Amino acid sequence: MDARNPTYAYVTALTDELVRAGLRHVVICPGSRSTPLAYSFAALAERSDLRLWVQLDERSAAFFALGIAKATGTPVALVCTSGTAAANFLPAIAEARLSRVPLVVLTADRPHELRDVGAPQSMDQLRLYGTHAKWFVEMALPEASSSMLRYARTVAARAMATAAAAPAGPVHLNLPLREPLTPDAQPDAPLPQPRDALAWQGRPEQQPFVAVHATPQTPPPALLAALATALAGRERGLIIVGPQDDAELAAPLTELAARLGFPILADPLSRLRHGPFDHRLIIDSYDAVVRDPTFVQRAAPEVVLRLGAMPTSKPLLQYLAAHPTCEQILVDHGDGWRDPALATTHLIHAEARLLVTGLLDHLPRREGNRAWAALWQQAAARARTALEAEMRRFDALFEGRVFPELAALLPAGATLVVGNSMPIRDCDTFLAGDQRPLRVLGNRGVNGIDGVVSTALGIAAASTPPVVLVLGDLSFYHDLNGLLAAKRYGLRLTVVLINNNGGGIFSFLPQANHPQHFELLFGTPHGLDFEPVVRMYGGAFQRVHDWGAFRNAVTTALAGDGLSVIEVPTERAANVQLHRRLWQAVSEALQAEGEPA
Repeated sequence: MDARNPTYAYVTALTDELVRAGLRHVVICPGSRSTPLAYSFAALAERSDLRLWVQLDERSAAFFALGIAKATGTPVALVCTSGTAAANFLPAIAEARLSRVPLVVLTADRPHELRDVGAPQSMDQLRLYGTHAKWFVEMALPEASSSMLRYARTVAARAMATAAAAPAGPVHLNLPLREPLTPDAQPDAPLPQPRDALAWQGRPEQQPFVAVHATPQTPPPALLAALATALAGRERGLIIVGPQDDAELAAPLTELAARLGFPILADPLSRLRHGPFDHRLIIDSYDAVVRDPTFVQRAAPEVVLRLGAMPTSKPLLQYLAAHPTCEQILVDHGDGWRDPALATTHLIHAEARLLVTGLLDHLPRREGNRAWAALWQQAAARARTALEAEMRRFDALFEGRVFPELAALLPAGATLVVGNSMPIRDCDTFLAGDQRPLRVLGNRGVNGIDGVVSTALGIAAASTPPVVLVLGDLSFYHDLNGLLAAKRYGLRLTVVLINNNGGGIFSFLPQANHPQHFELLFGTPHGLDFEPVVRMYGGAFQRVHDWGAFRNAVTTALAGDGLSVIEVPTERAANVQLHRRLWQAVSEALQAEGEPA
């Protein structure tokens, strides 16, 4: 440290303390102003278990960091130089904020005397991400005094704790840095003698400067008792679980459902469709079931207990809206308020698993209303049978069938990443649950189609293979730069690219009823051949035209290394018609259910 300038003493204290606080991954975008941060992290990576990733495109880098943080559940650092580089982080930071993913964003900046005076690569970076950052700090200018080193270490500890605290999210540290930016000795400004060993070297044995202890949000016993009594007194209840990533929620929640007799409507991102637990009351085909108006009327709920984020299914939200007098109890960790339908009657800020286990202590060991549960179980079974039977009648490749075909090929322990727009909706409808452990992830905070490739590659960087991504062609196009990470780091990722040459979801929306300019403004055909791009990034590419070829391609990709892209060409108008045939088949099956035997 003695051979470096004061900036390095200060920045090293900051980066060292981030690692002491648990940082294990840092994603760095090359740039000049961020040189002290880059060098400091590189030096730390040489002597610790910090993993350093270098990404050239800032937008892709930010989503790559998001993917690592999503896979690990721990904060990931993200570094860039000043100017528009920092602005390119915004989409991923917005996603991290709304999907509750912890990031520590470190943006280098011009010092104060070079702001608003026409200096190159300079822009206003103060609170650049607005409310999308949980916490913002304009860091003090670097000094090598003990007080400023203590300040840097304390901010680092606080940043890591704030990013991870419920609800998790991104924090932003903006660092104004003066030249020289390289770690050259400065004879005219030597470092002072370190009199405060803790400030300069950190606490002994790599202990954090400030150890932050988070306590879980546990509901008080009186609330648990009252809620248990209220739920036990209802005959027609539902448990709805949206996107959430607590793998330990399944066991206590399925027991709670059995005691109450409440079916669990499990979003594909809920960690409740796949795993070795009791699946009897888990309903995975509700999206198809609640499209039927007759069933919606028959299955009026009295109470809904909702855990996690908002579910993907729009028909489910419409089903709930059709029963406005139903009591809805929302359980949200931290200070969240995720109720876009404005239907919540009770909001409980608590960790879902702690609330569920607490309820079990106040409920009798009995089975709840079997008739109500059977109504949903039988409807779900008929819907699943109808969907599978009707899909087998299709000759052409059908987008929804990708998920049951893929599920049959994925091994236990695989990770499935699902893109937004139509893929996540088809996943919701067509991905059936089973006893195999399968982790399903997606970016459902802002629900954007950008950055999905990089997110999946970040997940692959921090996960045990295999990792499979399913996304549409426009989403793939948006993040082609992200493929560089696969080539640079030899990451294993299988991409199932559903290519309908445009924005397929718009064909399901009211815009499709106005054909004038529809293709130009919404269909957006691009006519791109993605094979040369995939090859450029060192990936394997195969276009399939039937399900036998699809199965062979997926099997080969899962057994191989590196990047594999399997393109499934489809046609948008035909895809809409096939979906409508399936909904009709489900309705007919449900109506037959109500007929006498």
